[in-house]
Amino acid sequence: MDKGSLEILKENLYAVNLSLKWLMYSFEKCGKISKKDAYSDEEFEAFEAMTSRYSRTTDVLINKVLRSLDAVEYIDGGTVIDATYNTEKRGIAEAQELRKLKDLRNLIAHEYVTEKIVRFFDKVLEFTPLLKTVIERLNVYCARYLGENT
Repeated sequence: MDKGSLEILKENLYAVNLSLKWLMYSFEKCGKISKKDAYSDEEFEAFEAMTSRYSRTTDVLINKVLRSLDAVEYIDGGTVIDATYNTEKRGIAEAQELRKLKDLRNLIAHEYVTEKIVRFFDKVLEFTPLLKTVIERLNVYCARYLGENT
């Protein structure tokens, strides 16, 4: 096993877990507000932060952690689709689940009109628990390489 790849995986896992921590902070806050037709400035700011954190967490998971796990396991770096199928083979998450998470992330990332971001608030509330579960399973899986302190 390549020590450099292992260190990169460790760094990326740390990053995704820290990102998840902040996402869950926002998720708890926004869960109390829930979906509305109109938001106060403070509520909108909270939802916008949650949406951004969801997008960032998903991005780190799929584009960093899964690829670094492939490198640790000497799996040839392929496309994002390859990384998701490898994750399914490991029993961490189904490829379709990861696809749903990534598709929402892409929609959020390509919405350039701030006021229109509200159309994603309910989906982010819906998908965040799945994202959390996937990261928790990933931590359990990666413990075999990094020990229990991931």
